[in-house]
Amino acid sequence: MLSVRNVCKTLESFAINDISFEVERGRYFVLLGASGVGKSVVLETIAGLVQPDAGQILLDGKDITNEKIQKRGTALVFQNSALFPHMTVYDNVAYPLRCKKFSRRQIQERVASLGEDFGISGLLGRMPTTLSGGESQRVSLQRAVASEPRCLLLDEPISSLDVKSRPEMRGLLRKINAAGRTIVHVTHDYTEAVSLGTHIAVMEDGRIAQTGTVAEVLRRPRSEFVARFVGIRNFFKGRLEAPRGQAASRRFKTDGRDFSVLNDSEGGEGFIMVKSEDVTIANSPSHTSARNNFEGTIVDVVPAGLGLEVVVDIGAGTAVEVAALITAESVKALALRRGKKVWVSFKASAVKYVEQGTRSAGEWEDDGTGK
Repeated sequence: MLSVRNVCKTLESFAINDISFEVERGRYFVLLGASGVGKSVVLETIAGLVQPDAGQILLDGKDITNEKIQKRGTALVFQNSALFPHMTVYDNVAYPLRCKKFSRRQIQERVASLGEDFGISGLLGRMPTTLSGGESQRVSLQRAVASEPRCLLLDEPISSLDVKSRPEMRGLLRKINAAGRTIVHVTHDYTEAVSLGTHIAVMEDGRIAQTGTVAEVLRRPRSEFVARFVGIRNFFKGRLEAPRGQAASRRFKTDGRDFSVLNDSEGGEGFIMVKSEDVTIANSPSHTSARNNFEGTIVDVVPAGLGLEVVVDIGAGTAVEVAALITAESVKALALRRGKKVWVSFKASAVKYVEQGTRSAGEWEDDGTGK
């Protein structure tokens, strides 16, 4: 287990304050926040690149706060691969093993095995300058994993990659985590957090604003900041049906409702998200092009930033709540109140699907509501 306890650090024009969280062994923990909130400073403090002014960092019960970088049991991968330009891929991966005094045979076997696992066996003789962005990042991850760290630290490892390389990198990171590796991953992209993380900590102004499972943070933000930053109130777990011919829309099935989704993936277990501002409410069935139309009952009307959030239960036997962000004027004009029957609608193109990947359903700690 990684335990970060009340860590503080004041820099020239910035500070992190009272940072505390725990990461169970084998978890994929995501530090999510906008640029400049201190995510990377937290990661570098865990890695030993930054010394905290106060607080403790423990790994598997051992206090590593003042431990040397090489003896902390962590490995850090940056946004840019940071490979040694004068070394071949083989020598880059072998470097941490040589530092640990592995034998030549052990190094050869380890590098060859990792090359197969990471799909870069054919790159071992290449120089870093000849690699693509995705290839470089794979090599960086291979080098980090080679030293068998107890905790792998990732600082925006996907953000600099092209669109084609990102799904491949997400798949590789899932594979590393599925093998039992504990990961702490820094990102500003909530989609990246949802597709990879088991748990999330949202940061605001150098502090932790909320920590919890992916479902807890997305469905039940504890502050206006978290709700605004995450931007997703409607979050549902289920299965996307396999493609059928050339049909544009697909069905996403949950325990309580089926939704229409525009997506070209292979389908399978995963999640869908719909922004509250993309959901409309009416007193009668919609006659627009929206493919998702449901009758439901208003269960709550609450202030939310620039308008009001109207929460409607559209479930058929099982509670399925959809939130719509609308103006106070619209609430008044439609006479919206708790207990009233209304119609909810949103377009299939407004639904974002995120595959679950290799993670087991239990790790998401679903509460059984189907939301």
